[in-house]
Amino acid sequence: MNTPRHHITLLAVAGTALALSLTACQSDTPAKSDSAATASATGKPAGGEHTGASGTNGSTAPERSTASKSSTDRTDSAGSTGSTGSTGEQASTTSRVCAAGDVSVTAATQGDAPYTHLVLTARNTSGRSCRLVGAPHIQFLESHKQDVPVVAKSKPGTPVVLTAGAPAYALVKLSDGGVDEDNEPVSAFSVMLEGDSEVIAVRAPGSGGIAVDPAKALTGYWTPELRNGADDF
Repeated sequence: MNTPRHHITLLAVAGTALALSLTACQSDTPAKSDSAATASATGKPAGGEHTGASGTNGSTAPERSTASKSSTDRTDSAGSTGSTGSTGEQASTTSRVCAAGDVSVTAATQGDAPYTHLVLTARNTSGRSCRLVGAPHIQFLESHKQDVPVVAKSKPGTPVVLTAGAPAYALVKLSDGGVDEDNEPVSAFSVMLEGDSEVIAVRAPGSGGIAVDPAKALTGYWTPELRNGADDF
């Protein structure tokens, strides 16, 4: 059977077109597969946008770790500074001077009757450190406006720095304890701190108060503790 030549030509063209179509389909399939593989590995779709969960976790976890380290560094730095600043030498130069509102002052007798000495206690109630300067300014009687004289040998060698709640002491002589002394009864007396004009009223110990000879009264400096020798007068 003889086929016309133009039919053969049409069949050849159709065959070529079909082959090209199949080739295009085969080449398109791997391309889509590669795109899907890329999206799965990077957490992004083929178009380049982040997926919800994978994109969020991937970008913020390193920042959270960095922030945590910075917080630790700040804590370590603050702790180091705090421990350095708490030394006694630095505290003595930077602490403010105690005022009347920073301390509570109480009095107690020392030794046995006849009571010739008092111990004043000044306790820091301010909640922060302060320096207790000098000696207490004491006046026992309205008729004697002069402060009780200070015993020089009782002066401490270093500043008296009171941390929160810490006490300091001052020994006070009332009399010689003699029956012929010119003593006067005192139920309360005034104390002022060095550098502060506010008067602190201190109640004398005992139900009957104390007996004071203004001519014999003496006071020591504020000290962290009473010391034998320096505070014996």
